[in-house]
Amino acid sequence: MNMQHKIDPITLEVVRNKLDGIANEMESTLLRSSFSPIVREGLDASASLFTLEGESLAQAVAIPIHLATMIPVVRRISSEFPPSTMEEGDIYLMNDPYLGGTHLPDIALVMPIFADGRPIAFAATMTHHQDVGGMAPGSIPTNATEIYQEGLRLPPLKFRSGPERFDETVIKILRLNSRIPDTFMGDIHAQVSACTVGAQRVAELARAHGGNMMQALFAELLDRSEQMTREALRKIPEGTYTYVDYNDNDGIDLDRRIRIEVAVTIRDGKFICDFTGTNPQVRGPFNVVPSGTQAAAYYALRTITGAHIPTNGGCFRPVELNLPEGSILNPVEPAPVNSRTATIKRATGAILGSLRGILPEIVGADAAGEMLALMFGGTDRNGRRYVVGELIAGGSGAGPESDGVDVIETDATNCMNLPVESFERDAPIRINSTRLRRDSGGAGRQRGGLGIEREYEVLAGEVVFTHRGERHFCPPSGADGGESGMTARSVIYRAGGEEEVVPSKLVTRLFPGDRVLILTAGGGGFGPAADRDRDLLRTDIANGKVSREQAKEIYHLADD
Repeated sequence: MNMQHKIDPITLEVVRNKLDGIANEMESTLLRSSFSPIVREGLDASASLFTLEGESLAQAVAIPIHLATMIPVVRRISSEFPPSTMEEGDIYLMNDPYLGGTHLPDIALVMPIFADGRPIAFAATMTHHQDVGGMAPGSIPTNATEIYQEGLRLPPLKFRSGPERFDETVIKILRLNSRIPDTFMGDIHAQVSACTVGAQRVAELARAHGGNMMQALFAELLDRSEQMTREALRKIPEGTYTYVDYNDNDGIDLDRRIRIEVAVTIRDGKFICDFTGTNPQVRGPFNVVPSGTQAAAYYALRTITGAHIPTNGGCFRPVELNLPEGSILNPVEPAPVNSRTATIKRATGAILGSLRGILPEIVGADAAGEMLALMFGGTDRNGRRYVVGELIAGGSGAGPESDGVDVIETDATNCMNLPVESFERDAPIRINSTRLRRDSGGAGRQRGGLGIEREYEVLAGEVVFTHRGERHFCPPSGADGGESGMTARSVIYRAGGEEEVVPSKLVTRLFPGDRVLILTAGGGGFGPAADRDRDLLRTDIANGKVSREQAKEIYHLADD
């Protein structure tokens, strides 16, 4: 802390809450202004404020993967464009994973915030763009074998000089590399609007307190969160704890499981995650650059240290990572990375799973741990190109005192599936049915959350369809005697009567009359199934969550 600025604790708390409010206002602006359904309805975008050193200062309630992976993005941009050279209104962008990004659809925009004629912080947003080119509509081809097939790569670029002068060359490049350029640029400008709101609000706050005082407050907020986080870690039993889990496959070698192994050491206020033993990098696009595993560790740390600690970069200072070079968590360029979310989620689950034995009141059974991504791309009846994506969840794991939650994103993701009306408005595809998947939650004293069943039918035209699934072969584990959740399953029913079981990952073509049925995994159960309260079990049956057959065979419910 700069001792020239005495910190008043009341002012500090007022400013902290104001910064959180600004980040959430940025997020609201971003979602409300976006054009694409994956952002407007699916909420796949995030906003945050940063110090000039690239530490997160305040985060919106958004996507944990984005909020963490923006950290190296901001640092990379500020290293290539030093803040001392920036002018008010400048905006910078990038997405390249090997330069600090995460995957190509996630484009970050960063804007300096000025006070007293100089930059004091950054406003930043990251949006998952519906299409940034590449070999398949939606830009997440599960059969990619190098990053060049995945879409447009953007190094750190100056996108706008001052408040009005956008780089028209960059705009032309962006538009020419997307199948849906108007939607793409609409979402880009939504990011501009959100950054502008953040910069204006923080500048207003700085006018009340002064730029130097604001930076002193920033430093104090980060230091306090670091101190509180280290204190929380010191209350957890020291030791090294291990866990192993698997992804289904890499989209290329469909019968080969992908090992994620972690040893978590808690010692002297440090949180050390060593992924030695994890699978070498794979041919398919399920590799993760280091920023992704950083996001997994940050999320896990915040889960176990308590919501009372303000979330900012200070919380993350105790984290140390060992990511073997050439592994799936630290691949060598040009390894493909577009489907990295599945691996980040598995890494997050492994970190938390390693701590289940010492923190059973916090870490329950395994969640479904999948964010099923479906991409549909084609041309509608009017000749208009469309790309529509769905992000669909399974069930969360049960805990010692509560059932899992049905159909909810867990750990490092926080998206929503699309409302039927929104999806059908944007593509000539009908959603025939949506329902909870009965019996999918792992049986236990506390039952795992259920997955979902959803069926799509192509009405017109040829569709390029991408299916990025998980948990088709490796079920979510139960805990303390609870049963595993049901594995996922997807089937294509062709108009001619043929059936094709999707092997977790697939890029194919659909035609009018073809139907796709998806069934996501349930969460693991907690405790022996025979110990479940009989009244709760009867309510499950009445609500269609558990069949009478499962109640009798697994829960041993006597006939009423």
